[in-house]
Amino acid sequence: MGIGFIISMVVAGIIMMLIMMVVIPMERKYIVRKSNRKIDLKASKILYRWNVFDTMSVSLAIYTIICVQILNLLVTGGQTIENPYVQFFTNQGQVWVIVSSAYLISRLSLVLKGVKEFIKDGD
Repeated sequence: MGIGFIISMVVAGIIMMLIMMVVIPMERKYIVRKSNRKIDLKASKILYRWNVFDTMSVSLAIYTIICVQILNLLVTGGQTIENPYVQFFTNQGQVWVIVSSAYLISRLSLVLKGVKEFIKDGD
């Protein structure tokens, strides 16, 4: 494993810890759960507003785009996987595309479930 991959793993770990430091308190403070641990979609109004985690998600998406574009420039410039920068940006691009996509899917799912609840009850 090259030095670029190792540094990228450390950077990804640090960013993940920062994300968890925001997500866990937000989850405990704003998400209302029923007795069976399901989210009460009507009482959890934070799901329908722009919040800090959405801002972090957009920031990560922009970071991912920048990483992929730098990787593209390096590869078109003739660099190979032996280059630590190519290793770093390859790993960063992969990790954050997966994380951003998973967040987008889960966020859309929660919002659509909540809208369905509001429509079903006629509120």
